[in-house]
Amino acid sequence: MDDIDAIKKTLHARRPRTAGEAYSHYMRSAVLIPLFIENGGYKILFTERSHNVEHHKGQISFPGGVVDKKDKSFLETALRESYEEIGLLSEDVEILGQLDEECTVTSHFVIHPFAGLIPYPYPFRINRDEVESLIAIPVRSLSGKQDLVTVDDLTYHGTIYEYEGYTIWGATASITENLIRIINENLGSSGK
Repeated sequence: MDDIDAIKKTLHARRPRTAGEAYSHYMRSAVLIPLFIENGGYKILFTERSHNVEHHKGQISFPGGVVDKKDKSFLETALRESYEEIGLLSEDVEILGQLDEECTVTSHFVIHPFAGLIPYPYPFRINRDEVESLIAIPVRSLSGKQDLVTVDDLTYHGTIYEYEGYTIWGATASITENLIRIINENLGSSGK
């Protein structure tokens, strides 16, 4: 069994943790965590959000967004939004599985994350209204630490990741931490 099959098997065998009834009034959204292999190592593709979007301006995130009434599932939302934001075709994504739901406390979203393997290189088409840039980070470079981040006069305490001047925090950091834990449990140092 190869590395990707091990991750896929693990994600399909576990039941993702849900946010719970306390968050039932939050808006529903979904994201795709694009993984790809380059030079024998795994990388995660993040987006830097533009300053034109309504929520989370300039923050590091995954492609995704709010569930549309036409979406038949949270996965469909994640794939639709990934196409709209970065031009990633759904047929080019091998879905590995769903991770635990995460909540954004300040903007009141429940996020449904899905990990997917994508081909690389890829002819991305960035929607500049929503995405400033793409950031590919090697899994081996993601070492989280507990810290404080202040954004818009709000202080966040939790795991953050720093990479080449970018800071990943909040729900995106929590989703990243969950995925890295799963990768490390299944791949050990080979995923790094």
